[in-house]
Amino acid sequence: MIKRELTCIVCPNGCRLVVEMEGKEIVNITGYECKRGLKYAEDEIIAPKRTLTTIVKAEKGHLPVVSVRTKEPIPKELIGKAVMELSKITLKPPINVGDVVVKNILNTGVDVIATRNLYSK
Repeated sequence: MIKRELTCIVCPNGCRLVVEMEGKEIVNITGYECKRGLKYAEDEIIAPKRTLTTIVKAEKGHLPVVSVRTKEPIPKELIGKAVMELSKITLKPPINVGDVVVKNILNTGVDVIATRNLYSK
């Protein structure tokens, strides 16, 4: 039996989770104080996801870059590819917080949105 230790990041409690596995099957999860911790442990072991937060180049705006993030978490293994895709684009004003700057990044069904306004110089 393999044991993996995780720290839950869903809430401020930071529960220390222990996931016991037989092969690729979860046998037992301990250490969580709420159902959200249980779901986090299951998701983290089976299909880990992360919210990507980064910057995108901008031109003709008051800033040289605009901060962006995925609207929802995407598969962890796609983070590097998503960053590469975002490095290929350049935004032009006006951009408002919440505007979709890339729709359906890497066919994940998740949009990338602006987290900062960009206006003309």
